Amino acid sequence: MSRRIVEITPELMLRAYRHGLFPMAESRLGDRLYWLDPERRGVLPLERFHLSRRLMRTALSDAFEVTADRDFAATIAGCATPAPGREDTWINPQIERLFRELHRMGHAHSVECWRDGMLVGGLYGVVLGAAFFGESMFSFVSDASKVALVHLVARLKLGGFTLLDTQFVTTHLSQFGATEIPRPLYKAMLAAAVDQPATWLAAPEPAALDATIRALRRPEGDHA
Repeated sequence: MSRRIVEITPELMLRAYRHGLFPMAESRLGDRLYWLDPERRGVLPLERFHLSRRLMRTALSDAFEVTADRDFAATIAGCATPAPGREDTWINPQIERLFRELHRMGHAHSVECWRDGMLVGGLYGVVLGAAFFGESMFSFVSDASKVALVHLVARLKLGGFTLLDTQFVTTHLSQFGATEIPRPLYKAMLAAAVDQPATWLAAPEPAALDATIRALRRPEGDHA
């Protein structure tokens, strides 16, 4: 399931993602990175996203200022910060450096939630073709990471993405419709997605973004 490597470059990471592998450190202070290729992969189907009425209202309100790619470095640092129930993390300094370089190359992106000028939540991931590989999210106040996810999904749908890879399925993600699929099915979906064109929209037209968020609302979406 995993294979230890010594040197990882941003270019090697992109080749690995194209084939379904992703790197993780064993701990925040660990100096070893591993390639993971789980037998069952977490995905969040964009066409079946679960959005509750309450969360939709929050995402459309001025509870947060939501941006994309405004401060990628601070977002990944937020994801690496210990929190209740997450005293350690797989994001070590080497992981941070590699993803910051991918961001400079245009292959890694962040969605941020701000309140009173302070970064209070967000997420980041990697883009290849029409695939978005979600890496991590954080929240310092209630609903911040949830709102970031809603805005991510809306941007992906507006940009023509077809695959949102969550790597694993957590309780937090399952409420939005995340599910596990067998590795062969994931690899087939991945192969199709990475060769399709899609556009990352850091600042979509506000009316189109709001309309897309409203369209995510489904009758069975009262989960988050």
